[in-house]
Amino acid sequence: MFLSRCVRRIHPGTSCRWVSFNTNEHEQLRESVRKVVTNDINPCIEEWEAKGRFDKKFVLKKLAEIGALGITKPTEYGGLGLDYSYNVPFLEEIGMCRGAGVVTGVTVHTDMCCPALIRFGTEELKQQFLAPSISGEFLGCVGVSEPDAGSDVASIRTTAKRDGDDLIINGTKMWITNGTQADWMCMLANTREGKAHKNKSLICVPMNLKGITVAKKIQKIGQHCSDTAQIFFENVRVPASNIIGEEGQGFMYQMMQFQEERLAAALAIPNQLDKVIEETAEYLATRKVFKTPLLDKQYIQFKLAELKTEVEAIRSISYRGAQQIVEGEDATMLASMAKLKAGRVARDVVDTCLQFHGGMGYTEEMWISKAWRDCRLISIAGGADEIMLYIISKYMGICKD
Repeated sequence: MFLSRCVRRIHPGTSCRWVSFNTNEHEQLRESVRKVVTNDINPCIEEWEAKGRFDKKFVLKKLAEIGALGITKPTEYGGLGLDYSYNVPFLEEIGMCRGAGVVTGVTVHTDMCCPALIRFGTEELKQQFLAPSISGEFLGCVGVSEPDAGSDVASIRTTAKRDGDDLIINGTKMWITNGTQADWMCMLANTREGKAHKNKSLICVPMNLKGITVAKKIQKIGQHCSDTAQIFFENVRVPASNIIGEEGQGFMYQMMQFQEERLAAALAIPNQLDKVIEETAEYLATRKVFKTPLLDKQYIQFKLAELKTEVEAIRSISYRGAQQIVEGEDATMLASMAKLKAGRVARDVVDTCLQFHGGMGYTEEMWISKAWRDCRLISIAGGADEIMLYIISKYMGICKD
């Protein structure tokens, strides 16, 4: 158990400021999420893995009952209206799902498809898409990546052309989490000619419209209970009023959404990695080699201690990023650092711990094998490591591109 879940941030010329993540209210929320994960979600993981997707109605209902789908969202749409510090215990506890696909699907819904809608959407759009997302009636997804445009967001080809009061959408979206069962998509599309950073808009697209085809469900090596799809849009008609905020500002809005997406991914990882290390130590305490428990080996003790230290580094960077969001600051650099660190440390932790399990680590019956498959995605999805490094170097002022 950590001694403190507070972040200290020192601003030059100002006094120290603290944001607490463990007040009584934070801990009540934490316990509520933990109960849902332990009692309702984890017992279903094997079933959902076999089916290739989690049960959206069941999961959303359970999380909506405790208010977890609207923690930081406005009260007028059913949210709790709390600051971002309350999102931290939610993300940490949802990260304890024994199938990371649920974590990915849920956080895409809560932290990745709604930020721009909340900040810039009209009252009508919030009532139509945000309110049912908070109540658990709708599951959302994000439509940015395409077959030829992943990390290079500016090069997307999907178009949404004006036709009177409507938009006609044509294109293909790829790697869409929740894509086979989402009720709506926060889509980035080209809505005008001109410079790539100023010709795009974010659009709320209902997923039951004529012309939308889930082309295929993508089979992945891990995260099996998270459905991932390629989706075709052929002459899909939506009202132009479904554009979020100002037309042509979608690229900027999506960049803002990315910082919360990446921080959410990082915050969901440390508790899970702590559990991997803890369960590995328990296994090694009982696994004897040459009549001696493997955990008695100093090399193993030191390696687990080193991994534990690296996990705490993810948590610390993530907490600092969370504080910046609470204070209304730009958290892009710290969010990028946190996600970069989370992906690389996760790979090291799960690979090392699988190795320490020996042959048993390579079997389906051990959770470590699932964690090993699932965690690899962190360094790819939501911006690859290389994109994180590019962003960090730009904030450092050493990249002039």
